[in-house]
Amino acid sequence: MTNRIHPGIKKILHNIEKVIAGKQEVAKLSLVALLADGHLLLEDVPGVGKTMMVRALSKSISAELRRIQFTPDLLPSDVMGVSIYNPRDMDFQFYPGPIMGNIILADEINRTSPKTQSALLEGMEENSITVDGVTYNLEKPFFVMATQNPIEYEGTYPLPEAQLDRFLLKMKMGYPTLDEEIDVLQRAQKVSPIDNLHPVISLQELRQLQLDIKEVYVDESMRRYIVELSSHTRSHENVFLGVSPRGSIAMMKASQALAFIHERDYVLPDDIQYLAPFVFAHRIILRPEARFERVQIEDVIEQVISRVSVPIQKHVAKYE
Repeated sequence: MTNRIHPGIKKILHNIEKVIAGKQEVAKLSLVALLADGHLLLEDVPGVGKTMMVRALSKSISAELRRIQFTPDLLPSDVMGVSIYNPRDMDFQFYPGPIMGNIILADEINRTSPKTQSALLEGMEENSITVDGVTYNLEKPFFVMATQNPIEYEGTYPLPEAQLDRFLLKMKMGYPTLDEEIDVLQRAQKVSPIDNLHPVISLQELRQLQLDIKEVYVDESMRRYIVELSSHTRSHENVFLGVSPRGSIAMMKASQALAFIHERDYVLPDDIQYLAPFVFAHRIILRPEARFERVQIEDVIEQVISRVSVPIQKHVAKYE
């Protein structure tokens, strides 16, 4: 896969690198989700930079960041907003909630009840919310970046499959290396680098990039390759529930975004294979006996990739 990066994307990545040391892959995948008009779920332990990543991304594109701290007592109205009766006008007035923004940080999303979790569903899927029977459109771009802690399970509510399926990608931040962590300490010694971050592209430019990505060419052989991979997850001996057609669509959109980031106007099998663990893993449920035997979903995805023949793209030459 080429190492060239789209100039506009390179500016954003460089900006994020000023704040988050050594997380180029996480930053790039975050942009894949954003540019593909999808959503991202970050699952990792506290203190590795999940929130800082979202803040750096929003500051880089001059977007309105709204943070929702999910707690057990959070209500759906705390997320979407509420209609309050105004006696002067003798009518109800809508007060929008924090979901009415460009980039939404849903912090520790698994700490709130399923009822409140589902308040995000309509917005993530339809780009609109309904309050008291009235539908309100969300401003584009609308990007949800949710975080959850995989260690503490007491007082948490695991995300149901319907909610997980709304996220285009799921990934982990991971701990920094020794040198990277030393660099983090040096940067944070005096002033937080996030305070000196400035936008490098506008919202209008971001919207245009999202439109440009839809024009990235996906050959019929690539579409078939995606569907065959999804189909093989459904028939794998260790899988109870495989990747749905929505997962296939998510893979196609993500691969278009990745190809665009690397300054290509066509999708390659390498794009699909690279993205498979991030797009497919949270859409697969293992059989109970497989979980008992400690089978890893990542190993299942590797097996699926090895079993499906890689297509030879016939139309690459005309783009080179």
